[in-house]
Amino acid sequence: MTAVKSELTQLGKKAGTAKTPHKAILETFANSNPATDYVVRLSAPEFTSVCPITGQPDFAVIVIDYVPSERLVESKSLKLFLGSFRNHGAFHEDCTVYIHDRLKEAMSPKFLRVTGIWNARGGIAIDVVVQSGDLPSSCVLLPLGETDYRGGRR
Repeated sequence: MTAVKSELTQLGKKAGTAKTPHKAILETFANSNPATDYVVRLSAPEFTSVCPITGQPDFAVIVIDYVPSERLVESKSLKLFLGSFRNHGAFHEDCTVYIHDRLKEAMSPKFLRVTGIWNARGGIAIDVVVQSGDLPSSCVLLPLGETDYRGGRR
């Protein structure tokens, strides 16, 4: 545990949110179970960015599922990274793809799926899924149900 703590610069320390996602630092730490395939799910139910055209806020649930290889993402650095989108102007698709690409670069996971479940704007909800790698046959993904992530039953 001490070795993990010493390699992280944000966990347990005062760390502010970067002004842009490009400047945010995504930290990782060593997977202590690299011989075992397992799925990690991280959910951010209060993700926000802004429309690059109107400047109006956009809200989403971001769901990250991954099967780690040698590294895992540290959750505080992920929270700060996702928070850096708050005043960032980008389309839903661009945000979701960028989150995927940064996580893939930081961790090199065996499998990675980032899902953006965006609230409706103008009467249309946009959901974006970006996936890379192969899900090991021994792993199962939890379902992405509207009941679970939109706060209501349909």
